[in-house]
Amino acid sequence: MANEQYTQTISAAEARLLRFLETLDDIQENMRVERLGEVQDRLRETAAGMFSTIPAELAEHIPPESLARFHQGLVAAVRHCGNACESFLNADEESFSLTSIDTRRSLYRALDLLYSLREHTLILRSYWLLPEAMPRQDELEARQPDAGAPVGIIHNKRIKPLADYSLYVPEGYTPKREWPLIVCLHGAYGRGDHHIWSWLRAAKSQSYMLLAPKSIEVTWSILQPARDVNSVAGMFEDVCKSYSVDRSRVFLSGLSDGGTFTYLMGLSRPEMFAGIAPVAADFHGMLDDMLRKKQGADMPIYIVHGAHDHIFPVDSIRKGKALLDRLGYNATYKELPDWGHSYCASINSGLVMPWFEGLSEL
Repeated sequence: MANEQYTQTISAAEARLLRFLETLDDIQENMRVERLGEVQDRLRETAAGMFSTIPAELAEHIPPESLARFHQGLVAAVRHCGNACESFLNADEESFSLTSIDTRRSLYRALDLLYSLREHTLILRSYWLLPEAMPRQDELEARQPDAGAPVGIIHNKRIKPLADYSLYVPEGYTPKREWPLIVCLHGAYGRGDHHIWSWLRAAKSQSYMLLAPKSIEVTWSILQPARDVNSVAGMFEDVCKSYSVDRSRVFLSGLSDGGTFTYLMGLSRPEMFAGIAPVAADFHGMLDDMLRKKQGADMPIYIVHGAHDHIFPVDSIRKGKALLDRLGYNATYKELPDWGHSYCASINSGLVMPWFEGLSEL
């Protein structure tokens, strides 16, 4: 009876956490600072005291010995979610940019823990996959005896000359086949171990590897591209030493400054990538020389931008696309009429991943 009550308590906590995570994702994806109060009310209603009640409910139970570490991890994950919620609810328009960093830091600590606990959180398992992949959930989680290397989410600390990087290797990895890989670049003041979560659902659902580098400095070396280009290329070769990567299906995408650097890296190393997809990115003067030389002119480029982008106004992106067309580049442009400049998980899964998949079928 005690174990049954404990299971019910865990299930109830999971259901509330799932709703919270999905709500916060949607808020971040469609965030506009002028609507901050409105979305704070929405998150406040969703949370509704859960970050005091869930810990209290969990404290009423002594978990089975086999679940003691799981219990501690879940309690810590709830605490991090609560910190993320508090940071977001305490923000105002002036402090939002800085406060959002605190929100994301706490959120991704929670996601790291929850992902490691997914074997025991059956309700939350749906959070890690796209709906169409759910029927294959057991297949996608089935580990292979011949993997020969770590799988799942892996974080690697900086070893010069490389910066930190995070890696996702599908749980079903086997070296008997070659695996497609997406290099995904974070925005300014971001981190690879944070940005990787915006790609996890899509990659896990389609059995892609992810390489999420950290820039050497607080953002990508746009004025000295070779610094981060060499760092990321070194990370990629490091991954290829341990894993079977399909070098014909390596793709590059980035958000904001990471998207701008996607142009710079993709056009400077077109032989590395089957296609690149800058999201909410700007065209930069450092591209001029490469464009004049028509470097990477044959490489497919998929540009995604929001009409309400307050960082990189959409008019300049339209002009940049027109320039690429005049120069004969293989560029496709997708303008999102209701999007601004924010979290991009659904864009990655709904637009960029299908485009990458389409290139693989050519």
